[in-house]
Amino acid sequence: MLFLIGLGLGDARDITVKGLEIVKRCSRVYLEAYTSLLCVGRDVLEEFYGRELIIAEREMVEQDADEILRDAVDNDIAFLVVGDPFGATTHSDLVLRAVKAGIQYQVIHNASILNAVGCCGLQLYNFGETVSFVLWTETWKPESFYDKIKRNRQNGVHTLCLLDIKVKEQSVENLLRGRKIFEPPRFMSVNEAAEQLLEIIENRRVKGEELALTEETMCVGLARVGSKDQKIAAATLQQMVKVDLGAPLHSLIITGHMHPMEIEMLKLFAVDNSSFNKLDQHMKS
Repeated sequence: MLFLIGLGLGDARDITVKGLEIVKRCSRVYLEAYTSLLCVGRDVLEEFYGRELIIAEREMVEQDADEILRDAVDNDIAFLVVGDPFGATTHSDLVLRAVKAGIQYQVIHNASILNAVGCCGLQLYNFGETVSFVLWTETWKPESFYDKIKRNRQNGVHTLCLLDIKVKEQSVENLLRGRKIFEPPRFMSVNEAAEQLLEIIENRRVKGEELALTEETMCVGLARVGSKDQKIAAATLQQMVKVDLGAPLHSLIITGHMHPMEIEMLKLFAVDNSSFNKLDQHMKS
């Protein structure tokens, strides 16, 4: 059988009891290592699980999945995913390949950023479509995620923004030349995400468009959710550019219409209370 096991969001101990029991008995254990990261390294996981972990990078999962599924008809294989296996990244392709090959599968769920964002006090059922931000380059600055945020704002719901992660990526030149030379890891911060949104806002303003959000829109920055050094900051989009949340991983929330209790919760993480005073006045008017 193929087991897809969620590891949660914090450290080695966040795996479920059921998940750990399965890991200990599997023939091979793969660790998916390109869509998210835990706050501890592979060596810490191996020590706690008591098993050697095979790193499954993007190339293996997307192009050599047969190696992961090898012998899975007669042996138990574990595929470990940070968060939940069907959370921010579904890995549906691996499941479909297993089914096609006559391999049974089982999913062991765990906490995901999609539900853990409730730690900031915004109610989960008030969230709309989740969006992804990509790291811009000098020649490539996509803005499609802004339109999704706009739709969410028009519907009065919050937007969870997942920020880009680049692990073991090749430059275009090295990719074209077939050279296995990889760029240093990069993790998008809430500051970079806020800067991108501000640039898009200005672009749309110049075009005369009705704005979906402004520099004063309330946002929430989150870092290392689920870990002991988790950080949360509630600030305007303009303020978020300068908020220091430290090391990755970061996520950003663009708020929609807020219930008074949501506002009170966000005040616990306020960078500047004056921004919330304006919200209070708006709610009372």
